[in-house]
Amino acid sequence: MIEYALYFTAGCYGIALLLDLWRIGVGPDPADRILALDTMVINVIALLVLYGVWRGTAIYFEAAMLVAMVGFVSTVAYCRFVLRGDIIE
Repeated sequence: MIEYALYFTAGCYGIALLLDLWRIGVGPDPADRILALDTMVINVIALLVLYGVWRGTAIYFEAAMLVAMVGFVSTVAYCRFVLRGDIIE
């Protein structure tokens, strides 16, 4: 029964990733693209956790933590670049 729930949630997150890609391509503002990238990072984290539950190993949870840290830093850097035109002052 848990396998069906994992398949369903993985499918939902996969569709969400496709919608995020659409928003990145069509987004009218850079802010929309930044939010879509941030949402994409969250969806990837969720997929990594789901895969870790499915496989029954903890290594994917650590990978999800690394993706979360890199995602946060990249979102902040991209926002600074859009606002100021330079990442490092």
